[in-house]
Amino acid sequence: MIIRIFQVVTRPGKEEEFGKFFHETAIPLMKGTRGIVQVIPGAPRLDTPREFSFVMVWESLEALKAFVGDDISSPHIDPMEAELVESRSIKHYDLVEG
Repeated sequence: MIIRIFQVVTRPGKEEEFGKFFHETAIPLMKGTRGIVQVIPGAPRLDTPREFSFVMVWESLEALKAFVGDDISSPHIDPMEAELVESRSIKHYDLVEG
């Protein structure tokens, strides 16, 4: 299994608008995506008010590629999200089951 950590920093002043998109669109979309075993959404904290994240566990690299394409380092961006986001980061790891 593959862990994909997707982090977003919103544009200044867009926190509330992105928060609405995050809760109403992004979380349901990711939870309903084929190939995802688990979705753990992360909302901002007081010390990082513009940062949102997703930790996703994908059943396989092939399932992830079916969603994002062959370049897994590129973000899958909803058009509604594009104008609200200043930066994104993506990291991938192999899941270690313990």
